[in-house]
Amino acid sequence: MEEKKETRREAAAVPAAQGAPAEPEHGGAVGRLLSGERPESLSGLKGVWLAMSCAGALCVLLSLLFALFWSVVWACVFAAAAILIFLASNFWFRERVTSPILGLGDTARHIADGSYGTLAERLRDDEIGALTDAINDMSVKIGKADRVQSEFISSVSHELRTPLTAITGWSETLLYDEALQGDSRRGIEIISREAGRLTSMVEELLEFTRMRDGRFTLNLEQVDVAALMEEVCFTYSELLRHDGLELVYKPPEGDLPFVTGDPRRLKQVVLNILDNAAKYGRGGQKVEVSAAQQGEYVKISVRDHGPGIAKEDLPHVKERFYKGRGKERGSGIGLAVCEEIVARHSGKLIVDNAPAGGALITVLLPIETQ
Repeated sequence: MEEKKETRREAAAVPAAQGAPAEPEHGGAVGRLLSGERPESLSGLKGVWLAMSCAGALCVLLSLLFALFWSVVWACVFAAAAILIFLASNFWFRERVTSPILGLGDTARHIADGSYGTLAERLRDDEIGALTDAINDMSVKIGKADRVQSEFISSVSHELRTPLTAITGWSETLLYDEALQGDSRRGIEIISREAGRLTSMVEELLEFTRMRDGRFTLNLEQVDVAALMEEVCFTYSELLRHDGLELVYKPPEGDLPFVTGDPRRLKQVVLNILDNAAKYGRGGQKVEVSAAQQGEYVKISVRDHGPGIAKEDLPHVKERFYKGRGKERGSGIGLAVCEEIVARHSGKLIVDNAPAGGALITVLLPIETQ
């Protein structure tokens, strides 16, 4: 009997427990306020700005009410308080928002210019601090990706160098065989020419990786630009003649002043520009080269008579790996290498279209001051 009563009491307790009203829990923003937790809308910079705006608006409202119904003195007090609050909020906004954002803008521009891995200083634990963390994380990841790219290019270029050297050497050896005639000789000539083109591309890639890794050096000395241009033009004119192009060199009027530079690197720049002129300006059948003094610079100009550079490509032709929309394709880093070399000589590389047609590339090298 006692067991039956106990069973009934337990059975009655279950629905009572199920139907008993739970203790009220505070939800939403009110619950967070009562529990001491600050809502998202009141935290960080936006919370401070909201508090200042509300305080200023309240002072303005009280000033109007006192002016209309009660004391003019208190109206002036609240008006002055509103003005002070708005002035303080503007000063706070400049120091806590505007100035840090301008600093982040400078950091972002450095990253965009290629200074990958540049980090901005995190000043405070607020929304600007979160933005700083995001920009720093982006900069670090871009830097890692750039290093991986450079290492990959360097590795592939070194691996290609050995077989290309063998192909070039054997093709040149076979061309000395007088028994090789007809299509066989023509095929070996094509192999030799294409192997040379690939070798040149590999050298550009290796040069590019040296620049990216900081292994690019200049051996500075006094350079006679006039003598360097005569040597380059004499050598390259024969190569252009085989491609059906005429190289016209206009020597300087009078003596050119010397410049401080690396003659091997400057020669590399001129040869690279001439190679581009020959590649992209074949329709014009002529390449014009000149050297002259222009103010505080020695000016080297190379102009082809081809179709020129498309207007949409002009701002990007000196960017690495940019190939443009032309039919001729290359590695896309030739002018990027030239730009780096000229910049390290404190000079300028200007790429434009000539007024009468064709591409015009100008190199300005500062004259050595005694």
